[in-house]
Amino acid sequence: MKALKIILIGTLILLIGVTAVFAGGKKEVDVITIGVNAPLTGDIPKVGEGTKFAAQMWLEDINEAGGIEVGGKKYKVELVIEDNESKAESAVKVNTKLITEDEVLVIVGPQASKQAVPSGEVANNYETPMVSPWSTNPKTTKNRPYVFRGCFLDPFQGPVVANFIKEEFGFTKAAVLYDVASDYPKGLAEFFKAAWEDLYGPGSVVAYESFTTGDADFSAQLTKIIRSGAEFFFSPQYYNEVALIVQQAHQLGWDRPIVGSDSWGSAETVELCGKDCYGLFFSTHYAAAGARGATKEFIDRYNAKHGYVPDDVAALTWDVMHIVEEAIKSCAELTGDLKKDRKSVRDAIAKIKEFDGITGKMTFTEDGDPIKCAVIVRISDAGEFEFYKSVCP
Repeated sequence: MKALKIILIGTLILLIGVTAVFAGGKKEVDVITIGVNAPLTGDIPKVGEGTKFAAQMWLEDINEAGGIEVGGKKYKVELVIEDNESKAESAVKVNTKLITEDEVLVIVGPQASKQAVPSGEVANNYETPMVSPWSTNPKTTKNRPYVFRGCFLDPFQGPVVANFIKEEFGFTKAAVLYDVASDYPKGLAEFFKAAWEDLYGPGSVVAYESFTTGDADFSAQLTKIIRSGAEFFFSPQYYNEVALIVQQAHQLGWDRPIVGSDSWGSAETVELCGKDCYGLFFSTHYAAAGARGATKEFIDRYNAKHGYVPDDVAALTWDVMHIVEEAIKSCAELTGDLKKDRKSVRDAIAKIKEFDGITGKMTFTEDGDPIKCAVIVRISDAGEFEFYKSVCP
């Protein structure tokens, strides 16, 4: 009898162990969890705010529809929105948590390349699909099959700006002011410089000045630019630095064009910069003023809900949430095996060939990068972002 008890207990332990093994690899799925890695605090909180608001608006639509249907079954969706504090190390921790603790199916974000590049490595290593709406640095997706983006790349944006300035102004002498410690401005400054020198030859960038993240006094660099004979200067900086740079330049007597990039597209840029930024141009992903169709519907809804016109970050996040939704829907099923399901979503994103978003039509390359147009925006005398022209690959 004692031997029988021992056998029964041993069998029970074995069955519990086997059940645990199967539960660890596969479990019933009722809720799809999507992670959002965003800079809610730190240097660029408006970027995080736009990300969060757009993602939450998307979730409202999903809830109203009763969830996302996959393989004939409807699943509820939850968002886990985490703050990366605008820091690379925090963004890495956030991705690790979302993947290993929250067990998300896919991650949206981070936005800025400084956070997206290292976070992309984490996502790829854990074989978890990640889509950055706003990171334009090539390193974010390079050799990372699980990482995608919803925006054009800096190797495209740099020549776009260079060619626009050539055609619009006919200038031949350029200057650049950028943050050497941040992936996005550093990379874009290099691509712009190369594009400009392709147009006008070595030495045509007469001043190439840098600073470090957190600097607030640019007078030394701006003085060199003014003395260089440059006819304009390009500064691919975030909205919190744009106002300081432009205002200090004008205080030092600079009265020539200053041109920016998609990082200027925040709703905070004009609020911080004021009239100093009126009349300036920058390249970006979409223009709110004069928008039509689905783009206008999104803008009006966002504005009514949050009290201001959404920037490119919010619009790109909206597009990426729908790309993720389309990919999940196209999966044959959700098996409950998280690794397998993540791969299914990754493969589905990679197969999206044509996507018609509010920031334009896009086609994904094998590297996870969309081919899409850029927009040149002019800041009007009313402080609005006006569409000026479109530039396509």
